[in-house]
Amino acid sequence: MNQKNSLGLNKCFLDLEDPFELFEKWFLEAKKKEINDPNALALGTASKDGIPAVRMVLLKGFDKNGFIFYTNLNSQKGNEIKENPKATMCFHWKSLLRQIRISGSLKQVSNETADKYYNSRAYDSRIGAWASRQSSVLNSRDSLLKTLDEFKKKYNNKEKVPRPDHWSGFNLEPSSIEFWLDGENRIHERLKYSLGKNNIWTRSLLSP
Repeated sequence: MNQKNSLGLNKCFLDLEDPFELFEKWFLEAKKKEINDPNALALGTASKDGIPAVRMVLLKGFDKNGFIFYTNLNSQKGNEIKENPKATMCFHWKSLLRQIRISGSLKQVSNETADKYYNSRAYDSRIGAWASRQSSVLNSRDSLLKTLDEFKKKYNNKEKVPRPDHWSGFNLEPSSIEFWLDGENRIHERLKYSLGKNNIWTRSLLSP
């Protein structure tokens, strides 16, 4: 059986002009095989001074417009995004020996989109969005737990917890998407999609 596609890559790369189609197929495979959080990704941002930072976040939605995650807008990453909306994502699925790297610009999602996702979260998670001043110095763990209890008393109706103004999501609109497959002796296979004029994607093979 021929294990290669027309580009000479492993058949798992398929022969798709649209990188979102390939992402969806790889993501579905990851959800079947990754033990924990197949939607986990490393998000890289930088301050206005160019100082980089990276952390793990969870992908909470994607379509042809981009890739969405949620956060406290006053957190370190939230403030960095305000200063510099350029960002990158990296998915690493060890069970599949695959990575996907995505670069582009971040835009805040609509209030309607943020409300819909926020209201789908567990009650304690919604309360946590109110209680946590993400990335700020914490005097003690007990003080955080006390604040959680205070917000639980304030919003004791689990069906009616409003979304905080400081909590929302960002959509990464990609300018490039690279698919990576581990190879023997580190001769990896790499396929990069780049967005060109008229929003047309072009494909390039990259050396390992």
